[in-house]
Amino acid sequence: MERRMFARAAAAVLACSLAGGAAAQEVTLRLVSAFAENGIYVQRLLPWIQKVNAEGKGVLQINFIGGPRAIPTFEVGNAVKTGVVDMALSTGAFYTNVMPEADFLKLTQVNVAEQRRNGAFAAINQVWNEKGNMQYLARMVENQPFHIYVNKPVSKPDLTGLKIRITPVYRDFFQALNANVITTAPGEVYTALERGVVDGYGWPIGGIFDLNWQEKTKYRVDPGFYDAEVSLVMNLPAYRKLTPAQHDFLQKQLLALEAENTFWTRYAADEAARQEKAGIQTIRFDAASSKAFVDKAYQVAWASAEKQSPEVAKRFRPLFAPK
Repeated sequence: MERRMFARAAAAVLACSLAGGAAAQEVTLRLVSAFAENGIYVQRLLPWIQKVNAEGKGVLQINFIGGPRAIPTFEVGNAVKTGVVDMALSTGAFYTNVMPEADFLKLTQVNVAEQRRNGAFAAINQVWNEKGNMQYLARMVENQPFHIYVNKPVSKPDLTGLKIRITPVYRDFFQALNANVITTAPGEVYTALERGVVDGYGWPIGGIFDLNWQEKTKYRVDPGFYDAEVSLVMNLPAYRKLTPAQHDFLQKQLLALEAENTFWTRYAADEAARQEKAGIQTIRFDAASSKAFVDKAYQVAWASAEKQSPEVAKRFRPLFAPK
């Protein structure tokens, strides 16, 4: 009898020990979004989080703690850098206060799969590790050119006299086009348009309906320029604490997320048609002016990058350019 009781007790202790060991191998990462929760970027991310959590039981879980109401948009970068959160969905333009190089990602002209092959992704992470205390995990938005949206018609690539809402993404370019620039968080743009504080804004082809900006927008200027970058970044110490199994699982899920980026080309076409249906007129320049417009966008941006961080810009430029 005593032997049987001892055996049962030993088995119970062993079971508890194994359960405790298994629990210790599961990590929960806190993720915040710099974008509104009802927007397309978060809505595309949430099913991925659900998939990660379903497949990662006992290994890795992600706790989505919210959007800008949890941490203001322009504070998300610092929250990742300092470990207030483990992961974030953001764009480099929103955390240039952490490092100016974050804005360089808009200049990529090859897709993220090619960036992983040609060394660009590794080069990005070297800078993100050193200057941002971050790991650049995955780019989940591509093929989303930026556009100028205005409420006053323009006949040439010149924004003289117009007040345009900007982020660091297009500050230098819009200033080179003679615009008066104003920086605001996305949540403030609708009111700024409504009150005439701004005459227009820069934004990707998609997403304006998520914020109801179509109600206050009359024109979109074509062609687009740059490529909107929305990515997942992670606190570097938290990333390095992952076990090999956790790291491998997360990497598999990140690559699966990037594999869905073909969605964005279709989305861009659908959004352009939707804007037209909503009454937003398209302003198109002639062929020569359009080429000069796009060329100037990249010339201005790379000149700014080389001024801010010459060594990094020199390293990135050939890796970001199409062959």
